[in-house]
Amino acid sequence: MGINKKQKTMVNQKATKGIIAILTGGGDVPGLNPAIRAVTIRANREGYKVIGLRRGWAGITELIRDHKADNSNCYQVLTDDIVNKAGRTGGTFLHTSRTRPSHMSKSSVPEHLQGTYNAEMNDLTPEVIKNLEWLNVDYLIPIGGDDTLSYGVHLFKKGVNVVAIPKTMDNDVPGTDYCIGFSTCVTRTIQMTNSLRTSAGSHERLLVLEVFGRYAGFTAMLPTMAGSANRCVIPEYRFDIELLTKLLVEDRNLNPSKYSVVLVSEGAMFKGGDMVFTDSEKDAYGHAKLGGIGDLVSAKLKELSGKFNKGKTINVINQKLGYMVRGGDPDFLDSIVPMAYGNLALDLILKGVHGRIVVLKNGRYDNVPIDVVTSSKKVVKVSDYYNVERLRPYYHSFEMKPFLLMASDN
Repeated sequence: MGINKKQKTMVNQKATKGIIAILTGGGDVPGLNPAIRAVTIRANREGYKVIGLRRGWAGITELIRDHKADNSNCYQVLTDDIVNKAGRTGGTFLHTSRTRPSHMSKSSVPEHLQGTYNAEMNDLTPEVIKNLEWLNVDYLIPIGGDDTLSYGVHLFKKGVNVVAIPKTMDNDVPGTDYCIGFSTCVTRTIQMTNSLRTSAGSHERLLVLEVFGRYAGFTAMLPTMAGSANRCVIPEYRFDIELLTKLLVEDRNLNPSKYSVVLVSEGAMFKGGDMVFTDSEKDAYGHAKLGGIGDLVSAKLKELSGKFNKGKTINVINQKLGYMVRGGDPDFLDSIVPMAYGNLALDLILKGVHGRIVVLKNGRYDNVPIDVVTSSKKVVKVSDYYNVERLRPYYHSFEMKPFLLMASDN
């Protein structure tokens, strides 16, 4: 929605307690709108004004500091009515992007700033800070993964009051056991795998499903642990395709319905190989788009299957789950956790605390210093959780493990 003159006045005048800005960056996931709703409802009741920065870091970067300018594509005032309608839905009504203001190419610099920033690579952080000041923002709440939040860390070090909320389907933001979007991703992966079993069983085939997971294999590990797949291959361990073929053929032949299933993380790599990309184009954070490892695994499985099946080739069903697991409404956890995270963020703001990220650790809500996002990596600890000889999770020693089994301090 656009911003009328009355709304602009609301934004550019100090509220009773202050102004909170919130944004969502990176990939969309179910649970973002419930988080925005939780922050807004609580903040409004506590006497704050809330504005939504549109399109991740893009909105606050492209804003024009002129009351006569139309900045409706950059921010909007958030009311209870707006967030209540959106809070039950998936995605993010504020929209999102992978903009990185500290590393903006010449072609990406907003038109009104091109006279000032005309190098091949530009740092627009000074403009972002001025824009936040122009909006009278007292606290900034970015919701995102390690890329989005790494820029939040950068702003915090520059003096901006930042309280972060972790979000990513990969569940790989350091410092927390849980990121918004992960539960729905796992739930959908299990559902879709079970749906595709009928085709795999009908045709007695191997079923290969490519799932999210650039650097961390949690989205392949947890559904496999839940019984959705016989095997999984993850980014943390380069796998032997002959071993995978042998195991899947054995699984198929032991199954009365004559099929077997493997989940393949998008960042998984063959032994001696590297990640597979759809093209060479990279986003603002230097990431090329992953995709295609499932196709390669499927082709090699079919080619090698006869070697372990008395010379008879086994056909393969190959499906990339992709956006099917991130679209639609949030499940139970991705409705409850965002609500809690939003309120935790407000608790910190009410205490005057910033430079923190709200987290779940060992089944309890907490907060930790925001720079954990850039000071460590969160991946599957292979020695503890992944059986490299069987290419699947270990199923032992669950006593006193955290709720989601693979904790943030791996």
